Amino acid sequence: MKLLNFNIIILTICLIIGICLGFYFEISLTILLSVFGILLVGLLTVHILKRTYASRTFGVFALLIFISIGFIRSKLYDDTHQKSHYTNSDINYEVYQDFTLRIKERLKPDNYNYKFIAVIESLNNKSVSGKLLINFKKDSIFETIKIDDILFANTQLLEVVKPKNPNQFDYNGYLKERNIYHQAYLNSSEIILLKSTPTSVYGYADAFRNKVNIKLKQQNFSSETLSIINALLLGQRQDISEETYNNYVNAGTIHILAVSGLHVGIIYLILSFLLKPLHRLRHGKFFIKPILIILILWAFAFIAGLSPSVTRAVTMFSIIAFADFYKRPKNIINTLVISAFILLLIKPIYLFDVGFQMSYLAVLAIVTIQPLIYKLWQPRFWLIDKFWQIFTVTLAAQAGVAPISLFYFHQFPGLFFLSNLVIIPFLGLILGFGILIIFLSLLDLLPEFLAKAFNTVIESLNGFIAWVAQFENFLLRDISFSIYHIFASYLFITSLIYLWKQKSLKALQFSLISILAFSVVLIYTKNKNNYSEFVIFNKTRATIISEKSNSSLLLFHNLDTDEINKNKSIKNYAVANFTSEVSNKKLSTVYKFDDEIFLIVDSLGVYEIKSFQPSYILLKDSPKINLNRLIDSIKPQLIIADASNYKSYVKRWKATCEHKNIPFHSTFEKGAFVLKSD
Repeated sequence: MKLLNFNIIILTICLIIGICLGFYFEISLTILLSVFGILLVGLLTVHILKRTYASRTFGVFALLIFISIGFIRSKLYDDTHQKSHYTNSDINYEVYQDFTLRIKERLKPDNYNYKFIAVIESLNNKSVSGKLLINFKKDSIFETIKIDDILFANTQLLEVVKPKNPNQFDYNGYLKERNIYHQAYLNSSEIILLKSTPTSVYGYADAFRNKVNIKLKQQNFSSETLSIINALLLGQRQDISEETYNNYVNAGTIHILAVSGLHVGIIYLILSFLLKPLHRLRHGKFFIKPILIILILWAFAFIAGLSPSVTRAVTMFSIIAFADFYKRPKNIINTLVISAFILLLIKPIYLFDVGFQMSYLAVLAIVTIQPLIYKLWQPRFWLIDKFWQIFTVTLAAQAGVAPISLFYFHQFPGLFFLSNLVIIPFLGLILGFGILIIFLSLLDLLPEFLAKAFNTVIESLNGFIAWVAQFENFLLRDISFSIYHIFASYLFITSLIYLWKQKSLKALQFSLISILAFSVVLIYTKNKNNYSEFVIFNKTRATIISEKSNSSLLLFHNLDTDEINKNKSIKNYAVANFTSEVSNKKLSTVYKFDDEIFLIVDSLGVYEIKSFQPSYILLKDSPKINLNRLIDSIKPQLIIADASNYKSYVKRWKATCEHKNIPFHSTFEKGAFVLKSD
């Protein structure tokens, strides 16, 4: 820890604060640049004075400057500030228009479409900039679309669908953070392929990956094996089946399918070993070897598509190689922080990437926690010691990512230590074997027995993962965990590490404070979620109504038991609102919530209101009613139509309500209807 550079850590924290402020607060770039200029002048003035009392002032100015750099960088990342961006043009989103698009990135396809990120090069023959989400209807033509292909398309831009239910993942917001504001749906009749030759590093990398896949297909590798090879070695996991992907998630080994620090670290060790003979040369050890390692690692990063995970891993190991070049002692925390600083300065959106957060937290935990656990037991036998090292590394990494993993995924794989204990020792062998397979296949020198052997290895890997994943009792699901729990958890983990190392009264006090903080969070969360709420969910061809009362959730619906139990909207809502008890009932025709009465009108169109006066009307299953007559007789405050109705009916009802000056809520357009108690 003596080698720790606290200056770079503090400056990186300031940069992170600035990035967060930039993404969540709207301040004009002109004002930010003016503030930055004032701070810079103040810093230079204090430096020129060179007085002892000015040292603290110098430090304050330096910290504020780095906060402002983060603020400015996050604003500059927003492409809409560019005059050339298509959103700043006179585009009419209501009509079809001519676009020239260049394919930039391939995404995981859904059941109906191939998905790509494309860059707009022209709009109606005018040069513009910006990115789009492109959905190609699945057919044989679009299977051949490659990175850097240039297409002419006549299409209409559509907004990415916003979440329709409470606590649903906001894909619209996720894409906007990455400068993607619209999407387009294309079929073969709407595009013309203008150019199909790679022009960028990404294009050449994609062409290389396609060539590798063609060669491997000739060796009769199964599609599942090919998808794992693409994930492990080429950084592309779009083709992995949902079943296989879920198995890796449930077994706690999904990290091996994303080319990250683990993979790059293994490759770094392999290269260090293979290039050892260079030590005999005059500048071999501290010049030629580090340079070669850096070049090969970045070549691998480009082949893997420069994904965030591989980029940050290669950046970190490049810094380690540079330290070798300058013969400087290495501290992994310094390396970690410097790589994070560089990456965030280049692409501030990485800060909100789940993989980025988990990767750095895992490495930080391994560096700080693993040595403490490892010292608890010193095995005498070499083999047992190696397994003990792997186990302690896995345990430390899991401790580091557990709070943030619970926040994002709300589950915890109980058998993570078993799956990682088996897989990690063999991952180096799998990667080395895989690189050899790819190399030989490109030279058309791959023997059939080697191809069959590697196919068997991958199938065995998938089989083992599937076996571990089947023990669902060890997979803790639907765990409610808020952002307050994250901070309290990391405060508690930090205090335990501090107490373990220092064993002082101050460390004990810190631990007790962290326990108190966690208790306060638990009490606050419980009180915060003690409220009542009535929700009409948006569900196609179905009606789902819920009544939340404190930690209990009562569901009314017309679905079968399996379908309601698997419904993601209900799961997300129940977990996010800390409900511990969920029960089901059949739909009724009348509901009372917080002195408000809801009347349900179904396909029969029959309703009786002699003994009560409903405030809200829910129309479901496309009832054939005279809405004018219903409004005149009941005079409701609001008409609600869920997604079980025909869209043509909803459109007609909306027009009627507008004519009658009655508020109308379509869950398909506006999302779920939510009413909270006073």
